[in-house]
Amino acid sequence: MATATPTAWPTSSEFWLKLASSMPQLAKLTQPRMTPYMSQAPTPKQAAYLLVPNREAFYGGAAGGGKSSALLMAALQYVDVPGYAALLLRRTYADLALPGALMDRAQDWLGGTDAKWDEQNKTWRFPSNATITFGYLEHENDKYRYQGSELQMIGFDEATQFSETQYRYLFSRLRRLSTASVPLRMRPASNPGGVGHDWVKQRFIVEGPAAGRIFIPAKLDDNPYLDADSYRQSLMQLDPITRAQLLAGDWAVRAEGAMFRRQWFPIVDATPADARRVRYWDLAATAAVKGTDPDWTAGCLLTEKDGVYYVQDVRRLRGTPMQVEALVRQTAELDGRAVPIWLEQEPGSAGVNTIDHYTRRVLAGFTFRGNRATGSKTERAAPLASQAEAGNVRLVRGPWVGAFLDELESFPQGAHDDQVDAAAAAFEKLARHNLPFGWIHNEAVA
Repeated sequence: MATATPTAWPTSSEFWLKLASSMPQLAKLTQPRMTPYMSQAPTPKQAAYLLVPNREAFYGGAAGGGKSSALLMAALQYVDVPGYAALLLRRTYADLALPGALMDRAQDWLGGTDAKWDEQNKTWRFPSNATITFGYLEHENDKYRYQGSELQMIGFDEATQFSETQYRYLFSRLRRLSTASVPLRMRPASNPGGVGHDWVKQRFIVEGPAAGRIFIPAKLDDNPYLDADSYRQSLMQLDPITRAQLLAGDWAVRAEGAMFRRQWFPIVDATPADARRVRYWDLAATAAVKGTDPDWTAGCLLTEKDGVYYVQDVRRLRGTPMQVEALVRQTAELDGRAVPIWLEQEPGSAGVNTIDHYTRRVLAGFTFRGNRATGSKTERAAPLASQAEAGNVRLVRGPWVGAFLDELESFPQGAHDDQVDAAAAAFEKLARHNLPFGWIHNEAVA
């Protein structure tokens, strides 16, 4: 009887961990592919990482878990294959060249072997003509430096220091060898925290299993090559948030935001029926394209009753101008004609034309007006932050709440601020005009 072939590899990290530490009689069958250039035996967690055949596998958690060695081992697994090419990345060259970091560790492992170091190109070349190159992506557009590369393995050391668009773009550099069966592998590794904490957590911790992405969690005690007690004492000197991230590998705990804190926003089930409402839109008519991270169109429905403000709903879209117009119109119909609508007006004649178009075509029959924003984004967000800190802002339960809170907490350093802009402007309209909205009329702002 023929044996069925699995349609997909297991996506449970527990499966690969158990496989890597399986019973002695299966040891030979569960050993990852090794080459003589690996100067240390992999730990069970590292072995699991090396065994995973999936295109994406993330090695992460606490500091001292052996991330850099795991990445270097992964890069070295196929250096005996002619034409194999791997790229190992840090965010900056200074990070790459630190003592004990990737390049320094590779020198310790490969110095004195038959591999040759090319200082100019920061590349190790092996007798098979395979290569491991070290690089960095300090600026967003540095990703295009690798536009012509054909790689079989790409490793990101401290992945939370990179942007999601940099990570996604590098997928385009993965190419199969025509002469050998070498798997294509994207191999990030990182601790929690950093500017990319949210996207890494979402991609590997939240969505990972369903999307076929493996997460191998590793902590200090998983690395026998480190003086764990001494390192633990050093980590105990950190603030509670950073200590939880680096010592416990806690992806749930996060640093407090610069302007907004998550705990300021209690979640409720509904708003008062007789409250004042306004919907404010911040437009960005740009569709998402692979390798880019455009702004979002965001529309915030804000409600006020007796000095308490409720963020009732937030709509977001990355789309073409026609798709954005359809969303704005559909949302207006759902909100009802009693809800006034404001739209951010861009400077110059283009902004005037947009407001006129929305007045005549998109939102004819609705109470609508354009708004010219003044002051910096942080200045405009400050009144909303003050009210939130005072306990006067609530969020109505909905699927949008998580992304909204993530953006608030990362503001103003985060990659996006469209929801914050829309909420802050909606608050300004309700707070400043504490009157019925009969005075608002369909008028393009000249």
